[in-house]
Amino acid sequence: MAQSTPEEACRKSNHDLPTKKDLLTRLNRIEGQIRGIKGMIENDVYCDDVITQLAASQSALNSVAKVLLDGHVKSCVKNRILAGDDEVIDELITTVQKLMRK
Repeated sequence: MAQSTPEEACRKSNHDLPTKKDLLTRLNRIEGQIRGIKGMIENDVYCDDVITQLAASQSALNSVAKVLLDGHVKSCVKNRILAGDDEVIDELITTVQKLMRK
């Protein structure tokens, strides 16, 4: 069986179990926040209160993205650079630019 390249190996996440559990817990909490915001809209809650909850949800999503980016840089990006694959740098720059648009 052929061995995968560092790039191919990182096309799947390699989170350890505690990190994966943490990410899923965070995302479940965000999912609940979004359902709550939907209910606020349905119940004509004061706009400022809805916006406050939206800001909290956005902040929570940003926290998830930071955890993912940290793991990505420390594993996939590092391994691909060590393997001589400098294209990963352009990919990382594009990813960071996507996060900065928010």
